[in-house]
Amino acid sequence: MKSVLLDTNAFLFWTAGAKKLSAKARKVIEDPRNELFLSAVSSWEIAIKFALGKLELPEPPKKFVPSRMVRHGITGIAFEHTDALAVAMLPDLHDDPFDRALIAQALERDLAVVTSDARFEAYGVTVEW
Repeated sequence: MKSVLLDTNAFLFWTAGAKKLSAKARKVIEDPRNELFLSAVSSWEIAIKFALGKLELPEPPKKFVPSRMVRHGITGIAFEHTDALAVAMLPDLHDDPFDRALIAQALERDLAVVTSDARFEAYGVTVEW
């Protein structure tokens, strides 16, 4: 059993039918023994991109994200103060603040991450792709 954090794109790819996921990523997500998590950081990123017109969804994020989490058995996790403060300890290898927040959460909670972004591995995060 693995505890796995889905990065924002992996969540969107999975809920769209998984065509853009790698075979390994699909296998990890489909394995009923694995526990899947989605961070509030991803919900925030989805909401911002939707509001800016950079992300099309079949319904507003406030309905889309929770309904897909329930449908796919994904547990939400909050972005805590400890997570935010852990970002300060990360080396400057990645410039995306959302990804840096997800990296901090993964490290704080010992979670693997389903992501196509190989830069996560430079932080010592186990990447499932």
